[in-house]
Amino acid sequence: MTIDKTLLLERFITYVKIDSQSNPNSDSTPSTHKQWDIANLLVQHLKDIGATNISLDNKGYIMATIPATTSKEGIPTIGFISHYDTSPDFSGENINPQLIENYDGKDILLNTTQNIVLSPSNFPELKKYKHQTIITTDGTTLLGADDKAGVTEIICAAEYLIQHPEIEHGDIRIGFTPDEEIGRGAHHFDVKSFGAEYAYTMDGSGVGELEYENFNAAGAIVTINGKIVHPGYAKDKMINSMLIAQDFISSLPRLETPEHTSDREGFFHLHDMSGTVEKTTLEYIIRDHDLGHFEARKQVMQSLVTELNKQYGENTLTIGIKDQYYNMREKIEPNMHIIEIAKKAMKELNIKSIIKPIRGGTDGSQLSFMGLPCPNIFTGGHNFHGKYEFVPLESMVKATEVIIKIAELTAKC
Repeated sequence: MTIDKTLLLERFITYVKIDSQSNPNSDSTPSTHKQWDIANLLVQHLKDIGATNISLDNKGYIMATIPATTSKEGIPTIGFISHYDTSPDFSGENINPQLIENYDGKDILLNTTQNIVLSPSNFPELKKYKHQTIITTDGTTLLGADDKAGVTEIICAAEYLIQHPEIEHGDIRIGFTPDEEIGRGAHHFDVKSFGAEYAYTMDGSGVGELEYENFNAAGAIVTINGKIVHPGYAKDKMINSMLIAQDFISSLPRLETPEHTSDREGFFHLHDMSGTVEKTTLEYIIRDHDLGHFEARKQVMQSLVTELNKQYGENTLTIGIKDQYYNMREKIEPNMHIIEIAKKAMKELNIKSIIKPIRGGTDGSQLSFMGLPCPNIFTGGHNFHGKYEFVPLESMVKATEVIIKIAELTAKC
């Protein structure tokens, strides 16, 4: 198969230039009005390529169908899903992608004014892409390849299949979601209307990644109540909530944090804090692949609150813990044929499949627990959510080919 690289690049650049950051502090869906800009464009592009049953609901969820090219019975309807929002953690406005053609393997100067450099000394994976075309940021924003690379690949694969009806496949469903970056991408996804037996999220990183396990995840908010008194007369009266917060933070395992863990190791991550003498708030995320360890981590935090309240007084500390998503492995393992199909597709395309746990979450996790088994496949991007984000064009082509090959192999199983 020959994918039109020029068209793929053109679409990707168009999509990433549209600001579609989600907002965790918003209660609406989508969480930002600007996400409608890309949602409406994607609907138009689906119409342009000849997709059918296109829908865009009032919460920004897009669904469409690539009709079957065979009357063979028993072929399951499968799906491919990506999200069109981008991370709120770094600037996503005025994205100015840079194209590095025939990359020479050396440092890439992203921004001359600020001397921001994307270097293989810090990001050694760059060396794998020598002589390829690399798309980068200009050093001031994220790129948005997470997950507009996935969106682009699905659109281009769908167009290829429509233009090549000689490739036999069953019905293929396409799904594009808002708000994945703030953990809500699957909250209003209508699995029944989607109508697929299983699906794949196109939301991974480097070439060959195939993932079907992820963290169990929870968020925790710890509130510490103090007592403000004039410092000159504070002896035996003042309770400084910030110092109690320090006790809480230092009592958790210091090496069980994101910067000290890898692979299937879990962690406690303090990602936000604010405080005065009177009141301090700590916001944590709790992660672990093992469900037993995950529950134990939550209990550690609960027990620490209880212990500190014995020392400082009842209700000095309170904690609220809310589960966010669970490890999809439980739902994928009874359906391992969908992993084998993806592995076979990669093998036939001379791509080495890399099966590893996701150190994060994905729409696929929630969808799997909603009845739609949904492992995750690479899109080709690296260093998501920041100014060092990049994606090789050739990797996006390979991801597009994998989608097409999976559709073809599903009809042969």
